[in-house]
Amino acid sequence: MNYKKYIKDAIPVSEIGLGAWQLGQHSDWKSMTEHDAIKLVHKSLDLGINFFDTAPNYGFGTSEERLGKAFKDIDRSKIVINTKFGHTHTGTLNFSSDHIRASLEGSLKRLQTDYVDSLIIHNPPSTYFDGNKNDHYDILERLIEEGKIKAYGASLDTYEDMKLLMDTTHAKVIEVFFNIFHQDTRRGFEIAKQKEVGIIVKIPLDSGWLTGKYNAQSKFTDIRSRWSDEDIKIRARLLDQLKAIVGNEKHLAQYAIAFCLGYDAVSTVIPGNLNIEQLTHNVESTAISISPRLREKLENFYQSEIKHLNLPW
Repeated sequence: MNYKKYIKDAIPVSEIGLGAWQLGQHSDWKSMTEHDAIKLVHKSLDLGINFFDTAPNYGFGTSEERLGKAFKDIDRSKIVINTKFGHTHTGTLNFSSDHIRASLEGSLKRLQTDYVDSLIIHNPPSTYFDGNKNDHYDILERLIEEGKIKAYGASLDTYEDMKLLMDTTHAKVIEVFFNIFHQDTRRGFEIAKQKEVGIIVKIPLDSGWLTGKYNAQSKFTDIRSRWSDEDIKIRARLLDQLKAIVGNEKHLAQYAIAFCLGYDAVSTVIPGNLNIEQLTHNVESTAISISPRLREKLENFYQSEIKHLNLPW
């Protein structure tokens, strides 16, 4: 496992982190038992993972609770925890600044810790990224002073939101939607490096498409049922083109993760892991190096074939 800079006053983080959405009950994918969730966390630690990303709404609080139980006998100084604010543990939305402290206190209790390394606003409307118009960031600064958090930022999907946040706040963490099929946020990577903002890459496998196992006939009954038949056909066509670029004999998911890791601005990538086999496979991506030539081909593929499509998440 390789480790990269994340934020000031935090240890370097594993370039593969554990996205903990799937650890909870009723997580919009498959519910995981508490036993299996804790076993997956412990296996992550065995593999060198020290970065864990969660949120109050993941499994209606059970993701945080299970992480807390898994970390009970672990040296807290050896792990880095990122949680969120805005999507509540009851399944509602509340982005009000008045709710930040209560949300964080709930997370700390579930996680059985007295601080988190970073707290980020969880994909709010774009207006919330303007630090000149919101008092959220004053409150977050106070939480740093109190030792409840070490840094703050936001989870977001576009370069424009990314730039607005960095231009108007002292945010030091951004969780970005970035993968081979969605490269808009890449435009903000150099700015993030200059401002020493840690970058977490979310959805690196495009909700499973970049594993290569789906096609035009695939059907989804979970959260991915939001895709129309036309969305699925378009992604299937793009997938065939992508396989031709990377090589059909290659393990596409590992190359998709390695593509994200190839950017110096990226601190960690959090692919989904439903079981230990997937987890191990994802960690093996760290052994793959994307050549400058292949990276250029993948960037050009996005610019010429994908960007204008405005693919829905």
